[in-house]
Amino acid sequence: MRNTLLYMVLILAIASCETPNPNFQEDARQADYLHRSMKQLTDVIVHDIFSPPVASRIYAYASIAAYETLQVEKDNYKALAGQLTDLMPAPEPSKDGEYCYPVAATHAFLTVGKALIFSEAKMEAFQTQIQEEWKALNMPSKTYQNSLRYGEQMAEHILAWANQDNYKETRTFPKYSIPEEEDKWKPTPPDYMDGIEPHWNKIRPFVIKSAEQFSPPPPTPFDMNKESQFYKELMEVYHALDAEDKEDRVAIASFWDCNPYVSHHKGHVKFATKKITPGGHWIGITAVACKQKDLSLMQTAEAYTRVAIALADGFISCWDEKYRSKLIRPETVINEYLDENWMPALQTPPFPEYTSGHSVISRAAAVTLTDFLGDNFAFKDTVEEEYGLPVRSYTSFLQASEEAAISRLYGGIHYRPAIDYGVEQGEEVGKYIVANLKTSS
Repeated sequence: MRNTLLYMVLILAIASCETPNPNFQEDARQADYLHRSMKQLTDVIVHDIFSPPVASRIYAYASIAAYETLQVEKDNYKALAGQLTDLMPAPEPSKDGEYCYPVAATHAFLTVGKALIFSEAKMEAFQTQIQEEWKALNMPSKTYQNSLRYGEQMAEHILAWANQDNYKETRTFPKYSIPEEEDKWKPTPPDYMDGIEPHWNKIRPFVIKSAEQFSPPPPTPFDMNKESQFYKELMEVYHALDAEDKEDRVAIASFWDCNPYVSHHKGHVKFATKKITPGGHWIGITAVACKQKDLSLMQTAEAYTRVAIALADGFISCWDEKYRSKLIRPETVINEYLDENWMPALQTPPFPEYTSGHSVISRAAAVTLTDFLGDNFAFKDTVEEEYGLPVRSYTSFLQASEEAAISRLYGGIHYRPAIDYGVEQGEEVGKYIVANLKTSS
């Protein structure tokens, strides 16, 4: 194991770090820097209004950069090179240098995150703040500079890999072309936005073999005959809030809305509400769980990385089906055939219906967290508090994922099969990642 100077990272905890702290690597307080950095990244993702699939890509690459940096000095942690598609071995730090790997890992995380968002100034300001805190710890200048330099090297390595995932190429691909068939997705009110990321299945997966590896069964055939299965599923959406527990259903739908851009129209005035993405919500749940368990920095980086990869591959898998089946949304069908004044409880997102993104990625994340922290892990989900929503409590990650899935029916934006098959799809993605991604031994 390489010689590493170990420092306490919370300024309020110590006056200086001139002497190495032998308990640093097991001190859960060191994870604070990574938690704060992840929160900053989430805030910028919300500010920049990244779509859910794109946000998942940002979380994945930034998290991987932190993990790969930290595992270098950990004999019982495995590198991701050779496990993630096309990821080559990371650059080795100099054997003669002394490093503070938590500093290097956080710097790598922030550098990658900054490169993948729009509001670079916001990330730079936070990065400067963090660096001032590190300087206040009085670590030797050479160690500090070595750590920043290695963080930069790791960031460059991860960004070079990210640059080959076909993301930039998809920015120039054609927009979604609206089909004439009556069962195909069409833009929905109030803004009738173009379909988001119609070519996301072209993005290189992280662990799964291909975008179509876990393709679900096809959706129920469109049929407005009142005796048809499709009509029954449509009516379930139409009457979802006619139940006695309407208030609870609305609360669940609102809590899991996670729509990064909700448009509001009042007369001639238009404004938008920015929110966390569904992937961001599960990254937030990961933070809650890590803090609850007082996990070390290495364990925290491991948790973030595994969840972020599950989210990213989940979106790739889900979006592959969305733009294959291109199923029409309930709002469009109900307005055209049943009730022109009907509105869903939630604003319909701008992409095809089948399968439910929330169902897929929530289950994939929940399976990953359950494997990492165990079943029956009770927790309070405080992630949505800053958006004015109350705390909700869950007895397990799987229970939370089930509520996230059914929330889309209550919100009026998904038929039942998109939810049920979406959960199955996410389960398969999550289990595959758990079985094939090895981090700690």
